[in-house]
Amino acid sequence: MRMPVIALALILFAAPAFADVTAFIGSTTTPANRGVKGVAVGMGLLIVGFEFEYARTAEDLTKAAPELRTGMGNVLLQTPVPVAGMQFYTTMGGGGYRETLASRQTTNLGINTGGGVKISLLGPIRARLDYRVFKLRGDPLHATVHRIYAGLNLSF
Repeated sequence: MRMPVIALALILFAAPAFADVTAFIGSTTTPANRGVKGVAVGMGLLIVGFEFEYARTAEDLTKAAPELRTGMGNVLLQTPVPVAGMQFYTTMGGGGYRETLASRQTTNLGINTGGGVKISLLGPIRARLDYRVFKLRGDPLHATVHRIYAGLNLSF
């Protein structure tokens, strides 16, 4: 029974590894739209990829919308090759966050799920569109946070 599982794992993971980096901007929409900036660094095999991302959402005191900093490690399941120049993916992961509003601050763990697409532009340069839902543990002002972003992705 172990041999078929090992053989399947070798088939799924026995592709050359590719790395990429994405710089992104977008909007965190919970509880109000505010700008988010970040960077993601990843490595992909044939179908499975891994990435680490850091993002910072700006605070807006007039809307009682907190600053949110996240550092997440994610696993991506992606199409093995681009389809019409687009590589689709779903992602899930977890890590830490810090939420700050005026003098109130919460630091804890969170998880995220989402998906997106990397669109081929020119050579190793791609556009990346992404949507995420964050579930924040502890005592945040908003336990569920939505984020959408666009970025430039460089694969190497």
